[in-house]
Formats: sequence, C-alpha cells, structure tokens
Amino acid sequence: MYLADYHTHSRMSPDAATPMADMARAAAAAGMNEICLTDHVEPVEWLPGRPAAETYDWQALEAEFASARAAVGDTISMRLGVELGDAFWDFARAERIMAAAPKLDFVIGSVHMFSEAYETWDLSVYAPEDEHAARRAIADYLESAYAMAKWGKFSVLGHLTLPLRYFNEKLGFSLSFDEFGGEVEDIFRALIQNGCGIELNTNRGHTPLPDEKWLRLYRSMGGEIITLGSDAHSPAFAGCAIREGQARLRACGFGRFCTFDGGAPVWHEL
Repeated sequence: MYLADYHTHSRMSPDAATPMADMARAAAAAGMNEICLTDHVEPVEWLPGRPAAETYDWQALEAEFASARAAVGDTISMRLGVELGDAFWDFARAERIMAAAPKLDFVIGSVHMFSEAYETWDLSVYAPEDEHAARRAIADYLESAYAMAKWGKFSVLGHLTLPLRYFNEKLGFSLSFDEFGGEVEDIFRALIQNGCGIELNTNRGHTPLPDEKWLRLYRSMGGEIITLGSDAHSPAFAGCAIREGQARLRACGFGRFCTFDGGAPVWHEL
C-alpha cells in the first residue's frame, strides 16, 4: 500500500507554524511514503477580503522546501505544491501570481470565502442564524466552486464540501449537500472536461470532504483523478486517516489514486 498525504501546511502558510521539515518527519512517522506541502497562496486577503499583493515570495517557499528536503533525506518522498485559494475573486490576478511560480508538482484549487453578497466573509468565521441561511450560504459557495471548476487551472479541487466542516462540526448544524446534487454534478462535469480532479480531504479524521455519496457520483461520471490529503496544519495530523481514505475510495469504486510529479499525475493502485 502506497501512502501519500497531499494536503499539508507548514509555517509558509499564515495559519500554520511548523517548519516543512517537521511536517515531513511527522508524515514519515505516520507511515507515509510521500508528502506534498501545499501552503496557501491567496490572490485576496482572507479578512477583510481585499486584494493581496500582486506577488508571492516564491523564493522563500523554494528555500524552505530545499532546506526541508536536505534535512529529511530519503526518509520520505517530498513534493512541492500550493493551495491556491479563492482565485475566483480575480482569475487574472491569480494567473499573474502563478506565472511567477517555480515548477510545482501540484496545485489545489479551493474556495475559502463567500462572494460579495456575503461581504467576503471567510467560511471559518461566518455564523448563519439558522439552517435556511446556512443553505443559502452553501449555494453561494457552490457558485464560486463552479467558477473555479470552469477555470480549471489547478490539479484538483480541494475539500468540495468544506462549508460542512464549519456549519456542522463547529456550529452544530446537521446539514448535507443533498439538495445541491445538480450543482455538484455541474462542478464535476467541468472538472473532468478540464482534465482536473478532486481530493478526498480526510479532514483530520472528521467527516471526509466530500463524503461517499459524492465520491461515488464523481466516479460514476467518469472521474478518475483523485488525491488524498489530511489538511494537516500541525505535525499531529500529518497522515491522518489516509489509510481509511484509501479504503473509502475502494468502497466507492476507485481502483487507483494519484500523486503528482511536475504537474503530471502518477497513478497508484488501491
């Protein structure tokens, strides 16, 4: 069994504090064969949702990665990626930022913020007053995710059902994406047409994002490209629930998953 954690964050992300080398060591200790560091690159600032700088410090990212790889040696295979968040706010800006990037192995495209209709609230801090308001917010989120899928300039779409992490786990709602099946189908169709995939985000051992219903739908539509990632922001969660995620993929009809090398998928049997 080949084990790879393809969604991890280090101190190169604004919401994490651990050196890349320590994240890699933790993943190796958890039994991972491979880790991809996917620190945040944002064309907008999360709060209050205004444009970020036109540039990103790619040199610092490369230096941190090179230092980590030298420190870790051959104990684990390391890949360099990023999580490109909220590019839908300004695709042209995101493309300019990414044009200056070094050769990356992997890019997660993700949505962390609502639209202007919600005054650019970040999902993690928005608190709907009731389930009706939460469902309207999910619809807003899915419109942005669909825009990302149609744009398609990334490897996989990250944590598709992310609002449920905050609405259910944090605020105690009992919501699902069941009433948004058509929207999810549209997103999957656009991703497949663009040669992109999705991730199974193991959500640090909580409810996977997305869950089995949507994994099965993606597979039934011909979706093949899929990665597994813990979304770890600290060593404690590196490699978390990756084995269980692989079992879940097998149960949903997948025969293989992928890692990435230089932007190209590398396939591994489940």
